Amino acid sequence: MDHNLKKIFELFVSEGTFHKAEPFGSGHIHETFLVKTAEPDKDDYILQKINNTVFRNIPELQENVERVTIHLQKKISAIPGSDIKRECLQMMPARNGKSWSVDGQGNYWRIFVFISNHRSYDIVDSPAKAFEGGKAIGRFQALLADLPGKPLHETIPSFHDVEKRIDSFLSTLKNDPYGRVRETVKENDFILRRADDMKIIQKLGREGKIPVRITHNDTKFNNILFDENDRSLCIIDLDTVMLGYFHSDFGDAIRTGANIAAEDEKELQKIKMDISLFGAYAEGYLSETRNTLNTVEKEYLAFAPLLMTYEQALRFLTDYLDGDKYYRIHFEKHNLQRTRAQIRLLESMEEQYKEMKEIIKKVV
Repeated sequence: MDHNLKKIFELFVSEGTFHKAEPFGSGHIHETFLVKTAEPDKDDYILQKINNTVFRNIPELQENVERVTIHLQKKISAIPGSDIKRECLQMMPARNGKSWSVDGQGNYWRIFVFISNHRSYDIVDSPAKAFEGGKAIGRFQALLADLPGKPLHETIPSFHDVEKRIDSFLSTLKNDPYGRVRETVKENDFILRRADDMKIIQKLGREGKIPVRITHNDTKFNNILFDENDRSLCIIDLDTVMLGYFHSDFGDAIRTGANIAAEDEKELQKIKMDISLFGAYAEGYLSETRNTLNTVEKEYLAFAPLLMTYEQALRFLTDYLDGDKYYRIHFEKHNLQRTRAQIRLLESMEEQYKEMKEIIKKVV
């Protein structure tokens, strides 16, 4: 659908006037455009059509993003030498007084100040980048640890609830809706043998030993922006920021960033977790969070990548058995291939788990 982007942009408060707009980024959820302003000394903007199929409650979603960005701006602006426009997302208000506006077709829109001269990476190709990535996620979590007021809204219910995901898998396994269970006997057994062990973080949470905190919940590496010198600037894509355990952010970052192969690599022998990237990321992460995390959280930090890789294997396998309803597939049995790749990655982590724990002990 063609949008009148100039007219939509003018629904918002901005310092510059609309010059042109072009599609921006590689995100799959929202439609995103870079708006260039006519004045060279004024900010450019990111204009985004919010996907209200994925996110059903736009006011709650936007309230979360508003609260988080305003709090980060306050905290960062108090740090000497900080650059608030580059180190934190800044959402601009709409002329209706809200942080979003609705066009004539009923589409929801919002705008952010564009962070100039940034870089982002899909692949972590050095310990230096891994360190900066860990530092960025750790800083984000630590700065939000004292967010005042009521809890954030749950934008995606039970997102990292592995117990619920295991129950869903067991139900799908029992019902076998597409007659695929016989193909996945080996994979099913792998998941079932580890099921009880993978519930430990939630168990410790219920016992009050691990606190519920504010987490990002989508810590893939390309959600971190870097400056021209490859120093981390800030975290973007705040739609999934909600309550959770710090382990999900740390674990998923390692799952996606320290794997030397693709998430759906067919040749399983190519898949391995790079321990040097794990170590560098952990060092960066703990440089920002060691005074925030409690002893039990630190004790289970090395376990976090195993948990999140297990969860992703579980999600891919459940979706395959359920007829590929959730994840978009690009060929037949794609979700089964993804499952096998995540299982191999988890095996690689298990092989290096003792070393991972030693690294955490040293860095803490």
